[in-house]
Amino acid sequence: MPTIPDRAQTEDSTSFSPDAYFDAWEKGDITAPYDNDFRKFILTTFGLPKDDTYTYAAVAEVTLLQAQTYVEFGGQGGLHAWYRDDQGKPKALVGLASNAKKDSIRASIGQHLQSLYQPPSPDRKIVISKLKKEHTNPYLDVWAWSCQNLEWAGPEDATSKVRFSHAILPILYHHFGCVCPSYESLSIIYQLAKGRPVVDLGSGNGYWSYMLRVFNKQKPLTVVPVDNGISEWRTVWVPDTNQIDGVEYLKKNNDGKDQVLLLVYPQVGLEFTSKILRAYKGDTIICAGTQNSNGYTAFAKETIADWIAREMPVFEKVCQIPLPSFAAKDEALFAFQRKAS
Repeated sequence: MPTIPDRAQTEDSTSFSPDAYFDAWEKGDITAPYDNDFRKFILTTFGLPKDDTYTYAAVAEVTLLQAQTYVEFGGQGGLHAWYRDDQGKPKALVGLASNAKKDSIRASIGQHLQSLYQPPSPDRKIVISKLKKEHTNPYLDVWAWSCQNLEWAGPEDATSKVRFSHAILPILYHHFGCVCPSYESLSIIYQLAKGRPVVDLGSGNGYWSYMLRVFNKQKPLTVVPVDNGISEWRTVWVPDTNQIDGVEYLKKNNDGKDQVLLLVYPQVGLEFTSKILRAYKGDTIICAGTQNSNGYTAFAKETIADWIAREMPVFEKVCQIPLPSFAAKDEALFAFQRKAS
């Protein structure tokens, strides 16, 4: 089993520092790869050697050079064919610069996201405050660039049928994580925590843990990253990941009764998600994962919301908001709270 580094690092880099990376991004010294040289962006911003040959493994394996080749191919050979009609034929992405027309992709995306959107109810006293300055989130900026480059406008009902993705995604996973947090999602987690520690169970490379820790520097949130270390990550954002099985961690920590449970892109196999949910005895569950039944996270044939509604009716869903979704993905933040007895 791989060992999670006890320091923040990027493998093969001698210069990477999370705090320095964020400071440089906030100052504008580092920006997303708007020149579409994705390989150069990763090499320079993470301080990697020019002759880098690291193999990024996710569902598929890819090197930076291979990923850059796919970026330069653009939409050739159906590489950007994210949208399909009823016969499975690619649909053109048009009309995004004007009001959505009936039966357009833009209209179907809007209808899909609106139908699933459930903001926190007013009695939760959750307010997404307006920012005085832009929120620093490198991953979000890189994701926005990827949408432009890959001609991706967002998920629709038919996205669940798309079974391919793009070569840049394993690299983004390794350096930033499997799903991108938004300011809204971080704010909701912070407010639902109400000062309680958040256990980021299955924390991966710790990007969400890092973002939550710096979200409010005046009143920082205690975040406990926990991961069994089975998966390999080239970049690790936090130095203190607890390498332990999730259920075992909960058993050793009062079954999580005094903690908020955060699951970011929980794995489908080995009944991971169901075991964690059944072991948790606290009252707030938050999950960042798929909001359709494509089987990418949590459960193979249903969403975590469907499973909890059937298997753990003592919890109610208090919100479901879209997250920045990569090409061919449909992500959301779900929050559940234990019903009053």
